[in-house]
Amino acid sequence: MVEGAGVTPPLKSKPIRTVLAWQALATVAIAAVAGAWAGFHAALSAALGGVVTLTSTVVYAFVLGIGQTATAGASVVTRLRAEGAKILVIILQLWLVLATYRDVVAAALFSAFVVTVLLFRTAFLARE
Repeated sequence: MVEGAGVTPPLKSKPIRTVLAWQALATVAIAAVAGAWAGFHAALSAALGGVVTLTSTVVYAFVLGIGQTATAGASVVTRLRAEGAKILVIILQLWLVLATYRDVVAAALFSAFVVTVLLFRTAFLARE
């Protein structure tokens, strides 16, 4: 997208920035609670769960930013590609965490992951 053409790049748009901030705050809060509840590995697991969603949100925004939006059809295709890229990043990162982190606390990991994924859907509440 061209910044000067009246279109805001996705990472500079208020909805994406707001969602990223909410996801980051939720990740920190859940990691703190998990750490107090079950120790360091729970806190790290929760942080990793939140980071999975944060990075997938950034990937979504980048794919959205490089896609075509000239017509309604092109806009739908761009959003579908962005969602597909986001889902792929989520699957790969969850696999990586679960395959490599021996002391993962699954409850903390998935709690942070689910909460931050649900927060992504609140982007429409933030107006430009």
